[in-house]
Amino acid sequence: MKNLMEQILKFGVVGFVCFLIDFGITTGFTNFLGVHYLISKFLGFVVSAVVNYILSIKFVFTQKKEMDKKKEFTVFLILSAFGLLINEIVMYVCIDGIYAGSALLKEKISRELIVSLSSVIATGIVMVYNFISRKLFLERK
Repeated sequence: MKNLMEQILKFGVVGFVCFLIDFGITTGFTNFLGVHYLISKFLGFVVSAVVNYILSIKFVFTQKKEMDKKKEFTVFLILSAFGLLINEIVMYVCIDGIYAGSALLKEKISRELIVSLSSVIATGIVMVYNFISRKLFLERK
């Protein structure tokens, strides 16, 4: 149990670093450069996923000895693609669904803020998915 808690803590630190990368790219590209939020989220997610892979393999999870690096990275990319899909759906639902459909929210919250809040919500959901899926499919048992 101690090892699991230590691993969750390390995963949290790596996740926070990657969140900062994802959040910075997503909000920076959307709010300051005018890039569509789904494209910005895609770019932020891809960059943070690569950094997450490197840091997770190095510091969080013990590698499966029987899995070669190419296969391991391929599994990681497949798992990350599902995470990206979840990320994009949450962003779309929050922004084009809930926010766009609510005159009250539009009156009280700026689009820039809703992009930022949606990114945080999406990242939180995907962080749980990432830990569980990577523990199941990438870590040596």
